[in-house]
Amino acid sequence: MGGKKREAVVKGTGNVFRDLGLADSEDRKLRVQLAVRLNELIDEHRLSQSAIAKKFGILQPHVSDLRNFKLSRFSSERLVRFITMLDRDIDIVIRPRDLAHATGHVSVLFAV
Repeated sequence: MGGKKREAVVKGTGNVFRDLGLADSEDRKLRVQLAVRLNELIDEHRLSQSAIAKKFGILQPHVSDLRNFKLSRFSSERLVRFITMLDRDIDIVIRPRDLAHATGHVSVLFAV
């Protein structure tokens, strides 16, 4: 009778990479979180791509990848190092697991 077909809505986990079934979902999420903050810092410093490349010691096309969140060439450690090169400190805190999560996880918090 021409009725509309209903589609099921599934609640996500909070990690789109896990929802897509990617094995390295936690690392991907961490790299995106770090890259978001790194790109914000680059914007705050008003640095050109060539200036960023020189400061970080990378090629300009790699800066373009970073700015466009193409992160396959960047490890979490490398992104952390870039953030510190923009005059930011990074503290890593290890604490008991939040009971809201089935397993331990990593998150990035930004202090102003």
